[in-house]
Amino acid sequence: MAYIKGSHHVTLSVGNAQDDVDFHVKVLGMRFIKRTVLFDGSLPIYHLYYSNAHGDPSAVVTTFPWAQAGLFGTPGTNQSREVLLAIPHGSMNYWHDRLTAHDVEVTDVERFGQRRLAFRHPSGIEYMFVGSTGDGRVGHTGYGVPQEHAVHGLHGIGVHVHTPDRMVEFADRSFFGQGDPVEERDVVALQVGEAKVGNHVEITVNRRDDQGTWHYGAGTHHHFAWDLETLENQDEAKFGIEGAGYTDISELKDRKYFKSVYVRTPGGALFELAVTHAEGGWDCDESPHELGTRFQLPEQFEHRREEIFSRLEPIDI
Repeated sequence: MAYIKGSHHVTLSVGNAQDDVDFHVKVLGMRFIKRTVLFDGSLPIYHLYYSNAHGDPSAVVTTFPWAQAGLFGTPGTNQSREVLLAIPHGSMNYWHDRLTAHDVEVTDVERFGQRRLAFRHPSGIEYMFVGSTGDGRVGHTGYGVPQEHAVHGLHGIGVHVHTPDRMVEFADRSFFGQGDPVEERDVVALQVGEAKVGNHVEITVNRRDDQGTWHYGAGTHHHFAWDLETLENQDEAKFGIEGAGYTDISELKDRKYFKSVYVRTPGGALFELAVTHAEGGWDCDESPHELGTRFQLPEQFEHRREEIFSRLEPIDI
């Protein structure tokens, strides 16, 4: 029987590459683990990867910096909106002070009876720190962030929809939702897959905004990826989703580090079914201690290395 283990990564369309690196590495203290390019299309755009100490599935944020190409998106409803990151439960004051010291505007919010911190990426994408207890994922201690406060990884994803019932129905019946959804005002929260951490989906009813853009464009989410563990399980899950009538689903795509299938959910958010296969993983082209130090290209672009690198904006990591 098909299953989802938990989350795998989130991928965002951001603005300038250097702003993105500085935000994730110098402000959030995350580990830079990969610098490559977008595999789709012919336009060379960076694909940058950040993680916790070990690059765990459920702890990776990846980005496409689109400002250089002049492509910008519009946040709205019927799309993913918030990156939810897990931090130690007692670290809220530390992060409030650190974000403020880096000139990041931060707001205290309460959701489901707990304090959270809301702030934004330089491109405007909404982030939220969520307190986590009993989280065994090891944070990265970059740029002065001590171990006791370091980011564990993903808490999950926040999705805005016009009609929440269809999204909840999809998750519950066809996308391996666990337990009963929890409601608070205009937010419905549920968990997807078997994991205890990193797999929360929070669905916000949003009938104020227009439809957000789904194409690549700075300032918007692109997709949220789930860990299917094996290619056989991925196939079985795909067939089950298609068999339930959700046929807006892609063929298998080889992303070198993992293999993926993409499905457009009825709430508009794009979900990915990812498998870190035997020939993949972050260390398939760099040793574990060298991650992120070299510019990597997929084989089909290797003959264009010099041209592609010259066209990308320089970044200092």
